[in-house]
Order: sequence, then structure tokens, then C-alpha cells
Amino acid sequence: MNDTTSSIEKQQSAEALRRHLKAAKSLREQINFDPTGARQRLALRQWQAGRLARSHADLLASPRFGQAAQFFISDLYGPKDFSSRDEEVERILPLLVKMLPASALRTVALAVELDALTEQLDAAMVAELCRAGVLERGQQIHEDSYAAAYRAVGCQAERQRQIVLIGETGRALDKLARKPVLTGLLKLMRRPAQLAGLGDLHEFLERGFNAFRAMGSATDFLESIDGKEQRLLGNLFAGVVRPFAL
Repeated sequence: MNDTTSSIEKQQSAEALRRHLKAAKSLREQINFDPTGARQRLALRQWQAGRLARSHADLLASPRFGQAAQFFISDLYGPKDFSSRDEEVERILPLLVKMLPASALRTVALAVELDALTEQLDAAMVAELCRAGVLERGQQIHEDSYAAAYRAVGCQAERQRQIVLIGETGRALDKLARKPVLTGLLKLMRRPAQLAGLGDLHEFLERGFNAFRAMGSATDFLESIDGKEQRLLGNLFAGVVRPFAL
């Protein structure tokens, strides 16, 4: 890749990052403005994290894939609040554009896009679960109530994009994890990043690198996730009985 191509890719990733950071921040501010709304969002995300753990229990239990599966559930598509990480990215974006290679900047952009899209879909799910009287009465979310809200919200194209982003982010991390120079740089930057208030961003990148480097090729891992999530999406929109029984 020549310098001109790399520069163009960096600028494209930076523009995407700014756009998705703004969207995610706005959605989080709306839901967190009301403490009740924040609790409802957390309840939904905890349920979804449990569902992911059940659906991908084989990966979590695998000596080869377990660490990457845990990263997938906790750092890419789980109940964690990514506000601090995204604020750090926003604060030092010009420096990231200057210091990170285009491939690393694109990886961060994909992760933040996934975060923003998940916030959007989760906000719609919380609103529908409240409308159905589930979260407002303090009832627990069950598979039937989740499936009904999922179909009522719709957004099938956005759900499909969410699955695609999971795969794209995973493949991007897989490529980065194969670059020893970047892995060594992350280790060297751990302490300076913490001192500079960039601990969340650094930890996210380091956990991702370590998880994907430990399992070798990520192809089988990502294909397993994609296959199950695609079947689940199809089951839910088709109204299949027991849609989560994969």
C-alpha cells in the first residue's frame, strides 16, 4: 500500500469514527439521562450477554477459542458501557490518525460503528419492551418476550449489518494480531497510555490482540459465530417456536 492510499484510508476511517462516535454518544446520553432508562438498558444487555453465552457455549468452553469468545461477548457485543473508551478515542483522534497504521484505525472505526448500531437497536428494544409492559413492571426478560419485541422493532437490515460488522471487526483484529510489531508496541505503550488517561482504549486493543493471537487463524471462530447469529436472526423474524434452540 502506497502512502497516498494509506492516507486516504486513514481519512475515511477517521471520518467514519467521528460520525459513529457522535451517534453512540448521543444515544447513550438519551438513555442515561433517566436512571430508570439506564437500568432498563442494562437489564436488556445483561440478558443479551447471557443469550450469547448460551448460544456460543462451545466456543467459550474451547481451549483454542475461549479467550476470543469472551472478548467477543464482553468487548464487542456485551453489556459493557463503552463511554470511556469512545471518549478517549474522540479526545485523541487527530493523534490516532497520525500514529496508527490505516489497518488499526479501521479496526477501531469498525468497533465503534458496531457499538453505535448496537446502541440504536438496544434503545428500540428497550422502548418496545417497555411498551409491552415487560421492563416497566420490573419483570424479567424471557425468550418469548424478547422474540416478540425483536419482531416488533423490525430493523432486519440493521440486524444483518450488525452481524456483518461483528465479522468485519473480527477479521480486522485477526490481521492486526499477526503483526508482531504492533503487538510489541501495545506492550510498550501500556503504562504511558494509562498515565495519559487512555487506559480503556489501550486495554480494548490489547485484549483483542491477545485473544485473536492466542487462537491462531480466526476463520473457524468467526464462521461459527456468523452461522449461529444468521440462523437466529432468521428464526426470530420467521416466528419459529423456540428460536434460540440452535
